[in-house]
Amino acid sequence: MSKKRVDSFASGFGWSQGQFSPQPHVKTPEGTYEEEHGRQGFFGRVSHLYHRHPPTGWLRIEGPLKPHAYQADELPRQGEGEPCFLLENADVKLGVARLQAPMTVFARNGDGDEVRFIHEGSGTLETDYGDFEYRTGDYLVLPRGTTFRFVTEEKNTHFVIESHSEISLPDRGMLGRHAQFDPMVMRTPVLPVSERKSGANSKGEFELRIKREGEWTQVFYPWNPLNAAGWKGDLSPWALNVGDIRPIVSPRYHLPPSVHTTFLGRNFVICSFLPRPLESEEGAMKVPFYHRNIDFDEVIFYHAGNFFSREGIGKGAVTWHPQGIHHGPHPNAAKNAESKTVTEEIAVMVDTVQPLHATEEASQVEFHEYHMSWKADQKR
Repeated sequence: MSKKRVDSFASGFGWSQGQFSPQPHVKTPEGTYEEEHGRQGFFGRVSHLYHRHPPTGWLRIEGPLKPHAYQADELPRQGEGEPCFLLENADVKLGVARLQAPMTVFARNGDGDEVRFIHEGSGTLETDYGDFEYRTGDYLVLPRGTTFRFVTEEKNTHFVIESHSEISLPDRGMLGRHAQFDPMVMRTPVLPVSERKSGANSKGEFELRIKREGEWTQVFYPWNPLNAAGWKGDLSPWALNVGDIRPIVSPRYHLPPSVHTTFLGRNFVICSFLPRPLESEEGAMKVPFYHRNIDFDEVIFYHAGNFFSREGIGKGAVTWHPQGIHHGPHPNAAKNAESKTVTEEIAVMVDTVQPLHATEEASQVEFHEYHMSWKADQKR
């Protein structure tokens, strides 16, 4: 006779020993450090351990499973608008694209959807579906197969997330469809009133570059390839500015980062950390709790402000914490947060189910001693 596993929430089942807080992240027992050991991100079975010493208080780490940090906005510049990738797996690639001037070619990604976060700069994004203006703090979502050209107004730096699956929005559940942002704030392109004539090369040809399996094919036209006179349907590029996202907060409980999920892909999520009120109830944690997020790699791109969970990381940097190694606040984070009432950070987080791997280019911009910056006070 087989035994069916009973969901622990429904059954009220659980074990406990020693010192612990009845409500995680609130009134942690004196002299202990709370750590969450959970499955399926923050949605599966979970336990909270109350350590006598901080989990990141290592003397050293030997082997590949180290936290990593990179100055991502200094990655080598690739072709026009093309990202230089930093981390990748079978589902997603993460990198940075830098543009100094408008693209002189048109591009089409046949390998996946692109989410481009505009870290620096502004301009016009021309697409099959029309044009839209973009600015710093915009997410630009380009479905696989979209033809596009960036016409920059100034230096541009984009944090690029290339997804091998279709990008979608998370289910807001009991929060309702207007939580985080109303769909009406999503911007779609507007077709020009007349056919575009710009974008030709010195021969008068219009060059379209199509990427498939990482290789580029050049197609030349006698006219601008962005020449649609109209369109209809429910597939289109679109844009969302972080200023239009309203974070989910609780004054009494430090919510897990999953509540900040902005986009979904196959086996990964994209989250937005934005300025928001900190927890105000006495005893409630204000900084991220230590967690052994064993089912996901965690990557954060730092855009602007003061990321209060750690020190020494500036804008344009990327941190990567692989599955298995501890995550948690910088040793001084709790003290620094005591007098704060709001966060001042803007950052993009990507959590992946499949382990990520660093590219050769990543080693050129790595902070090699980053893993030791999390070392806490070793007093016994």
